[in-house]
Amino acid sequence: MPLDAMTSKPPLIWLLLGEKTGDNNQVDVIADVLPWPLVRKTLQFCPPYDQEKPPFAVSIDHVDLLRSDRLEPPWPDLILTSGRRPSMAALWVREQARGGCRVALIGKPSGLLERFDLIVMSAQNRLPDRSNVLAVGLPPIRVDGAAIQRAGDAWRERLAPLRRPLIALLVGGPTHPFLFDERITEQLMRQVRKMLDETGGSVYVTTSRRTPVAVTDALESHLPPGSQFYRWQPGDADNNPYLGLLGNADAFVVTGDSVSMMMEVAKLGKPLAIFPLPCPPRSLRARLRSVFADLLLPPAGSRGWRRMLQPLGFLLYRRGALSHPRDLSAIHETLIQRGRAVRLGEPLPPAGRAADDELATIVARIHALLDPIGDAKDQRGLYPR
Repeated sequence: MPLDAMTSKPPLIWLLLGEKTGDNNQVDVIADVLPWPLVRKTLQFCPPYDQEKPPFAVSIDHVDLLRSDRLEPPWPDLILTSGRRPSMAALWVREQARGGCRVALIGKPSGLLERFDLIVMSAQNRLPDRSNVLAVGLPPIRVDGAAIQRAGDAWRERLAPLRRPLIALLVGGPTHPFLFDERITEQLMRQVRKMLDETGGSVYVTTSRRTPVAVTDALESHLPPGSQFYRWQPGDADNNPYLGLLGNADAFVVTGDSVSMMMEVAKLGKPLAIFPLPCPPRSLRARLRSVFADLLLPPAGSRGWRRMLQPLGFLLYRRGALSHPRDLSAIHETLIQRGRAVRLGEPLPPAGRAADDELATIVARIHALLDPIGDAKDQRGLYPR
């Protein structure tokens, strides 16, 4: 149905979801405050693309159609999605709808930036100033307060023998371009032991889906006395302490690769120390690509001569010669500047208010996508306050 024909009938929204909980969480945060009918479509992916990244294209060739929810008419008026694999399928649906569907992507696109109707990017993603790009400081991540309360109650007695303050160490895993190996693990645990010496507390270490076996083994071998350790495994919700720690720990150390874990702690307003992961030495070619990306693909808001270079940078981006860099340290800096985190080794911030986000701004832009006239005034009552 053409967008200009939508009068009394509400728009149909698809949530196109993949295998990454953090990506899906951001889509759900936005969807929960939309007033329209929502249809969740969960996709499963064919090997080897369930683990490896497929070449970015408008396609569903990477989707396991037998195990996924059906992608068929009636086509949606809007798709909300996040991540490389689901966004490729979202653009395919947009083509099938022949102009009757908008696509809003949460996070940095892996390609075809101009094909998306809205791109919501947080501080770690650098994209140029374009009409379809909305820059926000922190990603829209929520915490399930009720689930944390239940888990906190269930885990309170199990955690009671540990000395206070109880430090929860939440460990992610290597992600481009960061290095996370046994040597880095030793550095992490050395700093954690120093924190325990200064506070007199104890640590509960929990790994996650992305934590390599070698890192997990190294963590366990370097545990300070009186500590607890959880080795992540799928389908082990009863023994996984993650939510219980969110409800009971006094402070948190989070490896800097995991935006979702950092944001969940920050959303609770609890003291957070970030352990930034180092980058490995890069080849000369990689360093040159980085220099040209910094020069020709400046972030949104750039002015002067850097802004003048954006058209050339975008042309090279479209031809695959340059890519927009991702800088997770920008999330670290945003949390630190807002007083919600410190770097590991610095005095912990006090517990306080939850980290803010720009959810209202994001939702307003989504409303505008479905307003054929572009007049958002009539829809003010639908915006979250």
